[in-house]
Amino acid sequence: MQRVNQREILDSNDCPPAEIAASLEDMGLVNRWFGGVSTTRSLIERVADATGIKHLSWLEVAAGFGEVPRAAGKQLQHKGITLDITDLDRAPTHLRKAECTLAADALSLPFRDNSFDVVGCNLFAHHLEPHELSTFVEEAVRVSRHAVLINDLIRHPLHLALVYAGFPLMKSYVSRLDGVASVKRAYVLGEMREILSKGNFAARRVELSRHYLFRMGVIVWKQSA
Repeated sequence: MQRVNQREILDSNDCPPAEIAASLEDMGLVNRWFGGVSTTRSLIERVADATGIKHLSWLEVAAGFGEVPRAAGKQLQHKGITLDITDLDRAPTHLRKAECTLAADALSLPFRDNSFDVVGCNLFAHHLEPHELSTFVEEAVRVSRHAVLINDLIRHPLHLALVYAGFPLMKSYVSRLDGVASVKRAYVLGEMREILSKGNFAARRVELSRHYLFRMGVIVWKQSA
């Protein structure tokens, strides 16, 4: 199954606010039930265990409602792991005003070097072409102190079939159309590994893992000073 760069409606400025809200709610459901939260939880545990840091400052890029790191963090509280989360998204309409939020460009993060322990993203990497993904990771590594965590889809024909099967669960037509486009745009682990191997950033090492229901986890570790 070849990657197809099919534009998603939420990437445009023309999506009605009600559909944006409904689609972001749909994504919250997908993340809770189908591997999004559990993948991020696993990546957080890996970073906490490796660094010994139990309270992590976290920048969530392309955050939307920012539910994934918050849900994962809540599940990890019994292990003494807590997150201090800042949400960043390109569009203010995607963000929840009650949280610590900022509208800005993910490819030019408006923060100083080493501003956060971790920079993370969920269901964002597949929106980027390879050169954009490399630029994002370079920026994220710059802003992070320890690691960049990527939680994204894995492209596969069966995954596409599951998206079609899940249409009845989705409130918004945007979710249905973008869900199909997302799987078609997603990377496989080998493609992700190749892109990150060519990146011009200070990565000590990159870890890739496969998770429940066609999710990939990526940890880009920051090089020690």
